[in-house]
Amino acid sequence: MNRLRLGVNIDHVATVRNARGTAWPDPLRAALLAEAAGADGITAHLREDRRHISDADIERLMAGLSLPLNFEMAATEEMQRIALRHRPHAVCIVPEKREERTTEGGLDVARDENRLAHFIAPLREAGCRVSIFIAADAAQIEAAHRIGAEVVELHTGAYCDLHAEGRLAERDAELDRLRQMAGLADALGLEVHAGHGLTYETVAPVAALPELRELNIGHFLIGEAIFVGLAPAIGEMRVRMDAARG
Repeated sequence: MNRLRLGVNIDHVATVRNARGTAWPDPLRAALLAEAAGADGITAHLREDRRHISDADIERLMAGLSLPLNFEMAATEEMQRIALRHRPHAVCIVPEKREERTTEGGLDVARDENRLAHFIAPLREAGCRVSIFIAADAAQIEAAHRIGAEVVELHTGAYCDLHAEGRLAERDAELDRLRQMAGLADALGLEVHAGHGLTYETVAPVAALPELRELNIGHFLIGEAIFVGLAPAIGEMRVRMDAARG
């Protein structure tokens, strides 16, 4: 199997910084450490309420990174303008609600297909790879393909939650759904990524799915870094991903 890329999400470095309203810890420094530790890309989600990553962070990441930046964003005119100004390597369109703690579920592409097709067209024309963050659902994958997305990122949150709750039969059924939908997306010519909630315990079965090309992992790695440091946390995740592919 092809080597599986690891995108490191640095949002929650900014969460810690913002808790005190200082310049520390610096998300760009975390991104550079992640690169040195073997990350293949950096993910940052500029939320509408700016609860973690800020506009200034995106400016600094675009100027200071040599790795590709995956810019997560809601499908709003404001975010489209920001993405078109910066032209990151990739934009990942995600659902966003002000009251949620984190992204809950995937984007409902099938219900908003016409608007999203027009929304992503300028991003593609600007040279950004467009990814859609969706549940492992055939209707959503097919809709993402129809609107012209190049990549789908399958939401692994339900699988990880079921594992944490000890609901193993349901967890295995969700993993099988991820397996089937990764196959469908690949057959349609979409590049397949996955992410959300992955840990050392849950990453291997997902990483073993042969159609996957990239995992995006953030919250767990930033949390683990408190205890062992960011480079060792990323290194251990890299080892587990590689072993699953082997």
